Order: sequence, then structure tokens, then C-alpha cells
Amino acid sequence: MKPALLEVMRMNRICRMVLATCLGSFILVIFYFQIMRRNPFGVDICCRKGSRSPLQELYNPTQLELSNAAVLHQMRRDQVTDTCRANSAVSRKRRVLTPNDLKHLVVDEDHELIYCYVPKVACTNWKRLMMVLTGRGKYSDPMEIPANEAHVSANLKTLNQYSIPEINHRLKSYMKFLFVREPFERLVSAYRNKFTQKYNTSFHKRYGTKIIKRQRKNATQEALRKGDDVKFEEFVAYLIDPHTQREEPFNEHWQTVYSLCHPCHIHYDLVGKYETLEEDSNYVLQLAGVGSYLKFPTYAKSTRTTDEMTTEFFQNISSEHQTQLYEVYKLDFLMFNYSVPSYLKLE
Repeated sequence: MKPALLEVMRMNRICRMVLATCLGSFILVIFYFQIMRRNPFGVDICCRKGSRSPLQELYNPTQLELSNAAVLHQMRRDQVTDTCRANSAVSRKRRVLTPNDLKHLVVDEDHELIYCYVPKVACTNWKRLMMVLTGRGKYSDPMEIPANEAHVSANLKTLNQYSIPEINHRLKSYMKFLFVREPFERLVSAYRNKFTQKYNTSFHKRYGTKIIKRQRKNATQEALRKGDDVKFEEFVAYLIDPHTQREEPFNEHWQTVYSLCHPCHIHYDLVGKYETLEEDSNYVLQLAGVGSYLKFPTYAKSTRTTDEMTTEFFQNISSEHQTQLYEVYKLDFLMFNYSVPSYLKLE
């Protein structure tokens, strides 16, 4: 009887051990699939330990395809440097930047990146990408992040939130990049988005009413109250009006890139262009070591402002106003190697 009892107890112990092992394996499987659901690539987006930094990959590439791109980006850097040097009286009016000047520089600690966002140059999608990169597994697909959430300032950390020593360290050690666009195409895009869309009532109230009051003769009371029918000619007149620039800085949507990102004070390692957006964006992601599983979102956007559209908008702008407007954005044209548009009639 006693041996039989011992055998039963032994079998019970074995069964409990098997059950515990199976249960533990089941929990691990569940945990694994939870991780995979959050990051389907099965790769830790947050960590780069043991790998080369983006700066190292940019300036000393280990892959041939990165070497070829490095030559192009060296030329773009040289263009910025040469323009800053040739226009130092204008570009370096301010010798020292303040923390407030750094609020457009988004920081990714994990991948050692600093991105200066420029509105109307795919900044919504790049902010989405930065949320994926800095989210530590919270996000995996950039396009699942709503556009309005990408623009919530609390979702991304900017350089002005650091101490001075921390700012200097990051400016020295992280790869700094920005994306630019043909200046007048960007300007028309901003106008169309902020002044021709009925839902942008905040811009109509803040800027539209002011522009109409200042630039439109015999404006109706309704136009002065709503500010929702600003003409492009009035918008241009507002931008070149000396009173406008004395009154307050331009809104970020039509502010110059050199004033938003300060490329004559901050050495940008990479200048991406809207015209080669997908290629340049994926190059940045390759340098950051995430290019195998994270790509720049691509989708057809039929409402995009084109060069042809920009040409049409400038048809009714006088040559005098065209010349004055070009002077406002001249540094952006020169710095990022955009030629004077053929449709301009400069005096």
C-alpha cells in the first residue's frame, strides 16, 4: 500500500511540474504576441546600443549605397555654408541663439537625432515618424497616428526643454537634419491651407481679419469680421509690408526656413528636400539604423501644391511685389539651391 501511495504522490508532483511548465510557456507566448502586436517587426525600435551612431554612418559610411548618398548631402551642406558665409551680414544678425529659437528642433534620444520641422514640408509625417522612434514600442505604424495628435507639443520633446550643457552636448553629438521645399511653392501651400479652407477659422480670425483691414480698400463689415476670403495678392502685400515684420515674427507656416531652423548658427548634417522626400527620408532612417523595418509613409495626395499651381497664383502679383517678396525669401532660395522661378518678373 505504501509503495502505491508514494507512486501516486510522485505522479502528482510530475503533473504539477508539467502544468506549471505549460502555463509558463503559455504566458510567455501571450507576452511575445503582445510585443509583436505593438512592434510587428520584432525589432527593438528604442535601442541602438552597440551600433554605430547616425553621425558615424553619415560621415564614415560602411555601406556603398550610403557612400553614394553622402556625396550629395556633402554638396548640400557646402551650399548652406557658402551662402551663410557670403551673406553673413544678414544671416548672422543674431550672434547667440536663445532656447526659444530651438523650439522647432525635435529630439530623439534613443537614436541620437535632432529634426528641425518646417511646416508645409511633410512635417506631419515626419512628426509621426519621430513619435514612432521615441515612443519605445508605443507606436509601430506612423500612419495610425492621427495628424492632430502628431502636432500635440507634449508628444515630442524639443531642444529648448534641455539645460544649456545638455543642448550643447546634443548639438555636438546628434545627427541634425531638416527638410526644405521650393520657397514660393511652400508659401502658396500655406496660403491655400490656411486661407482657402473654411475650417481654419482660427487663422481667419487672427490673420485674415488683420490682412483685410490693412490691405483691402472698402472692405465689407462681414469680411472684416470673418477674415475668411483673403486674396493671395493681399497675403503677399501683408508679407512685404514693413509694418508686418516690425509688429511680430511671421507665423511658422510662412516663416523663412533660415529663421525657423537657424542653419547659419546650427550645423545641419543633412538637408532633405521635398522634391526627393521619400528617398531622403528613408536615407535618414537608414542612417538611424531603422531603415530595414521603418519607411517614410507614402500616399497620393491630389491636393498637393505643385509648381504649375504656384505659377498661376503669381500671375496676378505685380513685378514690384514679386521682387519685394523674393527679397524676403532670398536666403532660402540661395541656401538650399533653388533657382529663381521662371514665372517671376523681377525688377
